[in-house]
Amino acid sequence: IGRAGAMAAAAMVVAAPAGGGDFSDLREIKKQLLNVAERSRERGLQHSGKWAAELAFALEPLPLNELPPPPELTEEDARDLDAYTLAKSYFDLKEYDRAAYFLQGCKSQKAYFLYMYSRYLSGEKKKDDETVDSLGPLEKGQVKNEALRELRVELSKKHKAQELDGFGLYLYGVVLRKLDLVKEAIDVFVEAAHVLPLHWGAWLELCNLITDKEMLKFLSLPDTWMKEFFLAHIYTELQLIEEALQKYQSLIDAGFSKSTYIISQIAVAYHNIRDIDKALSIFNELRKQDPYRIENMDTFSNLLYVRSMKPELSYLAHNLCEIDKYRVETCCVIGNYYSLRSQHEKAALYFQRALKLNPRYLGAWTLMGHEYMEMKNTSAAIQAYRHAIEVNKRDYRAWYGLGQTYEILKMPFYCLYYYRRAHQLRPNDSRMLVALGECYEKLNQLVEAKKCYWRAYAVGDVEKMALVKLAKLHEQLNESEQAAQCYIKYIQDIYSCGEVVEHLEVSTAFRYLAQYYFKCKLWDEASACAQKCCAFNDTREEGKALLRQILQLRNQGETSSTDVAAPFFLPASLSANNTPTRRVSPLNLSSVTP
Repeated sequence: IGRAGAMAAAAMVVAAPAGGGDFSDLREIKKQLLNVAERSRERGLQHSGKWAAELAFALEPLPLNELPPPPELTEEDARDLDAYTLAKSYFDLKEYDRAAYFLQGCKSQKAYFLYMYSRYLSGEKKKDDETVDSLGPLEKGQVKNEALRELRVELSKKHKAQELDGFGLYLYGVVLRKLDLVKEAIDVFVEAAHVLPLHWGAWLELCNLITDKEMLKFLSLPDTWMKEFFLAHIYTELQLIEEALQKYQSLIDAGFSKSTYIISQIAVAYHNIRDIDKALSIFNELRKQDPYRIENMDTFSNLLYVRSMKPELSYLAHNLCEIDKYRVETCCVIGNYYSLRSQHEKAALYFQRALKLNPRYLGAWTLMGHEYMEMKNTSAAIQAYRHAIEVNKRDYRAWYGLGQTYEILKMPFYCLYYYRRAHQLRPNDSRMLVALGECYEKLNQLVEAKKCYWRAYAVGDVEKMALVKLAKLHEQLNESEQAAQCYIKYIQDIYSCGEVVEHLEVSTAFRYLAQYYFKCKLWDEASACAQKCCAFNDTREEGKALLRQILQLRNQGETSSTDVAAPFFLPASLSANNTPTRRVSPLNLSSVTP
């Protein structure tokens, strides 16, 4: 049947989803979700089926008279029923070639999709088996899915004749993406979303192909409630976390408050903006609601790792091992556990195991890169990070990791390129900016370095190092007043947040200020800073010497200078009540590309 026929059939089965963001009729939405969950399962699309079922489960149960009827069968469905039933049982047992053999010549949409999908999965399975058998964990596999070209030819003919339904279009898009025909794939996925808006798989594939907000603006997407879930997901992926959290909040308010999918996505969003306490509490809540859940638990383990929560990470690793030790996420959690115990070889082994289970699993490539860095194996780390970028060009951690490896190799031009890519993906992350500043410093581009350090402070410096580095730059350039201002602001910051920090930089700041005030002949301020110096081992002697000098000069009748402006005033841009804006666009550093 042609496209029109397919769409009519779909309309008979399930009403078109409500317009964008319209969640007024949750019963109707539940019917649509149950329906599409069943249709996805019939075609072997397990993940899309699971997603719809989980979302439907979060809504109130339907009474018997409102349950959606089973999908109606066409003449062609009836003719292909026996072959389809047999092939589906083989498909479920992962005997893909056998399933495809018995589906040859089937005409119905459902059987034809299963025929093509079986051939695609057969090729993928052979490719993965060959990759695992023939290659080490890091060698770049040249193994290809041999079935892709034939599938593309056959599906494009059907596409031109407008004979593909929503599921068929989705498969055609997947084939195009695997052949790196990204532009064509995006067009096909958008078409699939229009024809069958309820199929989450097509939306998710679209998410993986969109690299920035500009691309998103130019897509003509169907105006349905599914678009809200898609936008929330893509905002999370593009690190537009505030927008993502707003979307998820509105979905919760619309009636999806029990959805474990939304709760997990909110936890991931908080993880992405490094709000660790909030993310941890949401993950703990999620574990209570869904104790056997394995998805996203690797993200949870990253948070426990950052907080060095060994007992909790150990419990999580043991718990997941009992549930399913051969899941990618489980391997990553165990890898994190060993990494926290500084057993880096063992950790790398588990990340390798994760990649044997799924060579396209992004998190494992990045984490393996980190382990090789710890083991000082830079070439292996570079390969691992490059693999991560191949899987997902938006992974800022891999770009940042590459920058760090080239820094160790003392190749600042390479560093600069990778750190800039990381910064473009995370414009409000001070770590990327500080790394960029250090690079520019090494390349003697001090003006650019100053810009980076200032911007790092402006967006909220996580590691509280930007002002010290900026002050040292000013020192180098003999800009003593600006250096003093930076040190004053740094000391105010450290003492205002009440953290116990490394004393090294605090003592450096006091030492510089004591000497600065001494030169300015401001004896009171100089002696106050010198006394502070005496509290630190590395500056104690200098502090005492300076105090003696001040006493001597005072005894000789030297008066405090009043004509030298002391930097106790802070410029408007640095004053505490006018902290620079937290949201800034990426630095435009293209003019100074080496």
